[in-house]
Order: sequence, then C-alpha cells, then structure tokens
Amino acid sequence: MSNEHSMRRVTAIRNGTVIDHIPCGQSLTVLEMLGVTGSTSVPVSLVMNVPSKKMGSKDIIKVEDRELTQSELDRLALVAPDAHVAIIRAYSVAEKLTINLGEEVVNVVKCAMSNCITTNLREPLPHRLRVVSKDPLELRCHYCGRPQNLDELVNNVL
Repeated sequence: MSNEHSMRRVTAIRNGTVIDHIPCGQSLTVLEMLGVTGSTSVPVSLVMNVPSKKMGSKDIIKVEDRELTQSELDRLALVAPDAHVAIIRAYSVAEKLTINLGEEVVNVVKCAMSNCITTNLREPLPHRLRVVSKDPLELRCHYCGRPQNLDELVNNVL
C-alpha cells in the first residue's frame, strides 16, 4: 500500500463522535440532518471521497465534544444506513453504535404531503413512514400511502 493511502487524513479527536462509511457525497446531508451548521461552536472534520475497499469511496465526519442520540441515529439511518458510528472518549473508542433502519420510521421525519392527516393540528398523530425498500431506500406514509421524496427528508426532520 502506498504511503499516501496509509496516511491519516484527519487528526484524532479527544471526545466526540466519528461517523464512518457514509456513502460518497452524502456527508453534507448528514450534517444538515444532524443540525450541524457553520455556526456550530465545536470543531467538525469532514473528509469526502476517501478511498474505501468496502465501498469504493466514502465520506467521514468527526464531531468533537458531541455524542449522537438515538434520535440522531434514526435520522442518520435514512441517509447512511450502513454507516459506522463510534463514540470517542479520551482518544479511544468507548462505544460503537448501531444504526438500525427498521420496517417503520416513527417521529423522525414527517410526511411531505401538505394534505396528509398528520398535518392536521386537531388530530395529532405520530409521524409514521413505512420502509418499502432499503436498497434503494423507498418510504411511504403510513396514513396517506404516498411515496416520500428522499431529497426533501432533510427539510422534514422533526
């Protein structure tokens, strides 16, 4: 292996979260879904198009001083269901978190259709999207049955 490929591209972090094996080009969407913006006060490292034996190429995100919640993992599953998440404490991997895209996504994102029953404030219902297919990802609203535009999911995060 050449020296260039074995070299670490981003420095280690003391405490925080590392999200690895993000599909190439999806890291900006991941950051948006997690609410990480340019005004975030903690350091964020982003590496795109990194060579990967498993995926061909991938993206990696490191967010210092922040650990992902289960709700954030559920959001991540919609964009990067095969990503690996590691919680770092004192420069060591303290936990490896599992991303699980089940058969239904509840109260993670809302239906994109403006006339869906879930938009009626007088009848509060949980936001439920059925996973019709995982590869490629296809979601349908449990109530109105309409397919969801995956590009709009970022705008519909709860």
